[in-house]
Order: sequence, then C-alpha cells, then structure tokens
Amino acid sequence: MLASSLFNQRLVRRLQKQKGKTPRRPGQRKQCNIEKDPVGVYCRIRPLGTEDEECCIEMISSSTIQLHAPDGLKANRNGEYKETQYSFKKVFGVNTTQIELFEDVGKLLIEDLIQCKNGLLFTYGVTGSGKTYTMTGSPGEGGLLPRSLDMLFNSIGPFQTKRFVFKPDDKNGMEIQSQVDALLERQKRDSQQSVSKIPQKADPEIADMISSDDACKVENVDEDSCYSVFVSYIEIYNNYIYDLLEDAPFDPIRPKWLSGGTPVRNNEFIPPQSKILREDQNHNMYVAGCTEIEVKSTEEAFEVFWKGQKKRRIANTQLNRESSRSHSVFTLKLVQAPLDADGDHILQDKNQVNVSQLCLVDLAGSERTNRTRAEGSRLREAGNINQSLMTLRTCMEVLRENQMCGTNKMVPYRDSKVTHLFKNYFDGEGKVRMVVCVNPKADDYEETIQVMRFAEMTQEVEVPRPVDRPICGVAAGRRHRNQAFRDELSRQLEERGGPFNAVRDPAQLNHLIESLPAIPPCELVDPADDQMLPRLIEVLQRRHHTRQMIIEEFNKTANTVNSMLQQFDSQLSSKGNFLHDQQSKLSEKDKVIVSQKTEIERLEKKSKTLEYKIDILQKTTDMYEQDKRTLQHELETRDHRLHRELSDRRRIEQHMQGMVTDTRLKWEKECERRVNAKQLEMQNKLWVKDEKLKQLKAIVTESSPAQRPERPTRERDGNIAQKRSASPSPLPTAPAVHPIHRRSHSAGGEKWVDHKPSSNLDVDTVMQPIIPNAIKVSTPNEKALSKCHKYVLRHQELASDGEIETKLIKGNVFKTRGGGQAVQFTDIETLRQECPTAPSRKRRSGSAERPAQLEETENTVSY
Repeated sequence: MLASSLFNQRLVRRLQKQKGKTPRRPGQRKQCNIEKDPVGVYCRIRPLGTEDEECCIEMISSSTIQLHAPDGLKANRNGEYKETQYSFKKVFGVNTTQIELFEDVGKLLIEDLIQCKNGLLFTYGVTGSGKTYTMTGSPGEGGLLPRSLDMLFNSIGPFQTKRFVFKPDDKNGMEIQSQVDALLERQKRDSQQSVSKIPQKADPEIADMISSDDACKVENVDEDSCYSVFVSYIEIYNNYIYDLLEDAPFDPIRPKWLSGGTPVRNNEFIPPQSKILREDQNHNMYVAGCTEIEVKSTEEAFEVFWKGQKKRRIANTQLNRESSRSHSVFTLKLVQAPLDADGDHILQDKNQVNVSQLCLVDLAGSERTNRTRAEGSRLREAGNINQSLMTLRTCMEVLRENQMCGTNKMVPYRDSKVTHLFKNYFDGEGKVRMVVCVNPKADDYEETIQVMRFAEMTQEVEVPRPVDRPICGVAAGRRHRNQAFRDELSRQLEERGGPFNAVRDPAQLNHLIESLPAIPPCELVDPADDQMLPRLIEVLQRRHHTRQMIIEEFNKTANTVNSMLQQFDSQLSSKGNFLHDQQSKLSEKDKVIVSQKTEIERLEKKSKTLEYKIDILQKTTDMYEQDKRTLQHELETRDHRLHRELSDRRRIEQHMQGMVTDTRLKWEKECERRVNAKQLEMQNKLWVKDEKLKQLKAIVTESSPAQRPERPTRERDGNIAQKRSASPSPLPTAPAVHPIHRRSHSAGGEKWVDHKPSSNLDVDTVMQPIIPNAIKVSTPNEKALSKCHKYVLRHQELASDGEIETKLIKGNVFKTRGGGQAVQFTDIETLRQECPTAPSRKRRSGSAERPAQLEETENTVSY
C-alpha cells in the first residue's frame, strides 16, 4: 500500500507538470494546417398522410432526391418551377426505421462522446415534417435521443461512479468531491426520498421506448476511467432561454406556481425567469444557472427528459396539432476521470477531469403566417422562430463565404440565442450533424425548396476537426487487476488437473468435434446411383465411432470427478464434528449480527429522522438569518440616513446661526447708525429752538418793561414754563395766548392717564396729588391713551436746597391722522417741600417771591 501511494503521488506530480492540462480544449487553436470536415447533412422523408395526396419529392438514390412542382403551381407560374435534384450524405426514405437512422447518424456521435469529443445534432425542417418524431420517437420506436441514452449507459454501465462524486461548479466545469462529502449528500438525498417520495407507476410514455433487440454499445471503453452522466434541458422561446428542469419553489403563503416556475397573480400570466449565456475560461458558451441532473440509467435520464418535455411550449396551429413553439436543447454531459494505479479510487485532480457533451437540438419549424393564419401570440412566436432560423442561415452563408473566398467577415452569432449558444461547434469544438426532415406533400413545396437550399449550402460549410485528446495518462490499474484475476484463475485450474484438463485444453475438444467428417449431399438425382448411399453410410459410421470416443472420454472424466467427490466427502465426514461446532458458533454469531443489524437499522432510521429535522431547522434558521440580515441591512440603511439627516440639520443650523449672527450684527450697526443720525437730528432741532429762544429773549429784553411779555425760562429737566415777573404789574395784562380751558369737574367725563415711573420715590407729605378716575401706568402705551382724554406725568428731581421736587406735567390726548395717539402738554405743577429752619435763598433785587404759576406751553408728545 505504501508503494502504491508513493506511485500515485509521483503520478499526480508528473501529470501536473504536463502541458495543456485544460481538459476541455486549448485556449487558442492555430488556424494553419487544420483538418476540416464538412457538416454532415442527412435527409429524411416523411410518409404521406393519405395515399391520394399529391407528392412532390422523389427519392432517386440513397443520397439524392428530386423535387418537382405540383401541377397547379406550374400552371399558375407558367412553368417557372423546374425539377431540381439535391444530394446529401444519405437520404432516408419513408420506410426507414428509427434504428437504421440511429446507426448512421447517432452511433458515431456516442462513440466520439466516450472518446472525449463533443457533438451537435439538430433537426431542421418546416412545421409538421417529423422533426420531433425523429428526435424523440414513440413507444416501441425510440428516436435519436432515447437510443443515444441507451447506447451510452450500455457502454459505461459497469464503470459508473456513485452519485455526487462529481459536482458541477456552476462555471461549465466539474469538481471532484471527497468520499465523505459524496456519502453525506447521498444520505441526505436518501432521507429526503424516504420522507417525501411517493412511489408512482412508470409513465407509459417512457416505458418500452427501445426493445432489447435494438440495444447497442461501444466496445472500446477504457476500464481505467470512471464515468458519470449529467443532463440538462432548456428551450429558447421568443429569443429567451428558459430552464425546463428548474423546480418551482413551494411557499404556502405566496401565490401558487404553474409549471416552469410561473406564478398566477390577479389572473395574469407571468413568464418564468429567463437565463443568460456566458463564456467559460475555455471560451465555450454555456447557460448560466442551468439545472444539471446526474442520472445513472436510461430510464432515469429519459424520465428527466419527459419531465422537461411536459413544460415545453406547444400549440395547435393550422398545420400541426402539436406544433413546437420553441427550440429545445437536450444536453448530455459525460464526465470522465482516471483511476489510481490500483484501479480503486479516483485521482483527486480537477485538471484530469475530462468533460464532453452532446447537444441534441429540436429546432422549431419554419412556417408562413398566411398558411397558419396565426394571430396574437402565435404570430409573435412564428416571427421569432423564423427570425432565429434566418440568423442561422445567415451565419452559414458567412462561414461558407469566408471559407470559399478567403474573406474574414464577422459571423453574426450574437443576433440569435441559438447561434450564439452553438458558435463553438462551428469554430471546431466538435462534430456537427443535421437531419433535414421534409414532408413530400404538395402544399409544403415552396417551404421545402427553401429548406433544400439551406441544407445544400450547409453541406459546403467545413468545420475544423476536433483535436484528439488522451483520456488519461495513468497506468492500467483496473485492466491490470482484471487480467491478473484471469491469469490467477487459469493457474488454479491448471493446478487442480483431472476433469479440468478438458477445460484447460479446449483445443483438443474442438479438434475432436472438427474431426467429424462432413455429411455429403443426400439428394438422389439418378435412381441408378449406387455410390451415394455407401458413401453416406461410411461417413455416418465414422461419425458414430468418433461420438463413441467422445462418450468414452466423457465417462472417464465423469468417473474421475465422482472419485474425487467421494474423496472429498470422506474428508468432509472426518471434519463433520469440527464443522458442527463451528456452525453452532456461527449461528450464535449470526444471532448477534442480526440483533446488531436490527439495532443499526433502528439507529439509522432515527438518524435519518433527526437529519430530516435538522434539515428543516437549518432551512428555518437560514430563513430567519436571511430576514435578520435583511432587517439589519434596513436598520443600517435607516441609521445611515438618520445620521445623514442629523448632519444636514446641524449643518443647516450652523448656517442659520451664522446668518442670524450676521443679520444681528448688520441690524445692530444699522440701529446704531440710525440712533446716531436721530440724535444728531434732535441736537440740530434743539439748537434751532435755542437760537429762536435767544432771539425771543433778545426781543423781550429790548422792549419796555410795561409791554414786555413774560420771559420763558428753560428748566433743568428740559420742560419749558413761563414765570411771571416778581414784581406785580400795576395794570392788568393782556390775556394768555393759549388760555387754559378747564372743564367742570361736575361733568365727570374726564379720564386721566397717570404716568408714574417706577423710579419715583414716595415723599411723606400731607398733601398728595389725587387724580380720580385715572389709569395708572409705569410706561405710557397706546391702549391706555386711547381710553383717556388727559395725561399727567409725575417727574421728580432735586431742588437747589437738596429737597425732592415733584412736577406734574399735564397734557391733552388727541388722535393723529395716522391712527395713533398724541399728547399736547398744557400745564406743569411743581410740588416742593421746604424746611422752615433752612436759610432762605437770595432773592433778586427789586423782585418779591411769588408762587409759581403754570402757563401753557407748545410742547406736544406723540405716541
């Protein structure tokens, strides 16, 4: 075992050092000195529906057919249509069986598939020409697809791996799983099947597709490799790719799903999710996310195919009751991996895994809408089908032009999903075969001509021949082991001798059988012939003698065998007691084994139940984890949004604070400017008044004392009052300019606003000014002024003798034109408290002290 493991390690290192380890194909193919093969085009003629139908196709030979126009069409077109002949690689007539077609078309592709070569086989023709029947067949008459599956599994059946040893890597490649991982997946699958699978009867449409007499296989299968088959099934509908094997998810809360993963919501049809095409690391095109199922038998593979076939889109048209409305692609993917030197285990090297595939394509039939009278969705489907087939024809034309004329025009593979998916085959990835199906009835003549022209052009397209790759470069492990087993068996037979000599030397027995003389002809031509009967008797006697010799040899051998058996029985009788004891022990051990098996089965059932529960809990946990991640993501999004809003708000607040600060500074400066301007204006007005008073004083001073009016004086508090002369006038003076109008106090209609500032002090005098029916305020306001007619202001200041002097400044309240209130001052009353012991003040000469008399003033205050 140590030597074999060292050999395996060295072998793996040697294989890793080899160049060109990529199993699929080299990254770049040189275009010089490349052998090319033309596209193999075959033609199959469908039988007519009725015998009285007019036929427009005649089979000239095994490779040529002739088309002639119907009589009615010749008459309408003045003989424009002529009889034309078309040649193919082979033509299959109306009596061709499915097995004959497969022998010539599909068998070679399966042999190439096992030899690590890719292949593409597709059917082409108008609607109702038998394409689906050629590809699928019917019960008892299987088509190309079931026969390809049967031949493949008949060839690799003994050499298949267990399930889940190979696993798709979702990149058009395969990975090798360890034995533990594969075993876990098998147990998981078995537990799911034991819990959820309900035994069903075999589908009658699947059973008996191929009879046992038609079975065939490939003989030169490498025994030192292990194989596994994966299948996938897609359809191209309206130039969109859909997976026909994709299972619809089951959710009891959400709406139900139709076939193909199609939910019904509000009675609306929602198509399933389409797939996209991608390119792998070897520049091969594949369908991303396509379901690949591992199958182990023909029945299982065809059951998977039929499961997808039931989801395929078909419709009833004027030309075909079950017309295919999409192109279907069934892919057989064969995975091969070499075994180790002992032939027991797979080499855990992904670079040594070879993947080859065979694509079986059933193209939708081309049709003219004026014949099918298609409308709505049927018209759209027909347009997309014809467009994709036209793109295929355009690609073939460009390929032929590039090859024949030496041009390098770009082939428009990307214009259609069909051509884009199979572009690698036309670039030399594998062999390409096409079966052209035609309907010989006269109604399809014009469409058949277009099909023949396309087929004739396709035959001229040459595809690079795929490069042969060795399956594996390891020693013959399994072959060596099988050959060693055969040699050991022969050696043991030789050692035994005796009755096995005949088996050891079968040539002697064959020589005896061949030495029997041949029986001459026994037909008597002439009644007088007397030589034929003696010669016949002589031959029969010799044959009888030889037969007696063979019987004697057989009896001798039988006697020898009987003697050996008797000796063997005697030996067994001597060992009977020992065997009896051993059998009793074995029976006890068997009981223990049975009990242990029962316990193991119970534990296995319990383990499967627990695994199923764990699986359910795992799914529930995954669902909650997904919800948690979703909510966490939403919370983070909202937190991020909240932080962003807070930062925006802070930024806006800072911006607004800056604007407020700037505005406040601006208005402070503006207010200061306006106050300064107002103060300057008031100072100017005060200066003007002072000048006027000075002029008035000058006028009064210059006039005579008898005619001089009372001199206005300016008090310290800014109030203007007129004082009478200290000496009484001998004659009565003229009345005042603004005589004071006093209403009668008995009227009771005067209301006063008593304005007493909060800074005034209460003096302890006996006589206090009492104003009835007054509104007392500390600051004047428009509301109080609007309710009163009179206004009085209490003003306090220090007199020259240091006592507090209180002045009552009175005025009338009136409304202004602007709707406000204004006060016109009319009187000033001065209240003063004097101490009798205080020294008297100096009086002016020639004047006596008189009580102050209040005169009217012209000051007016507005609010």
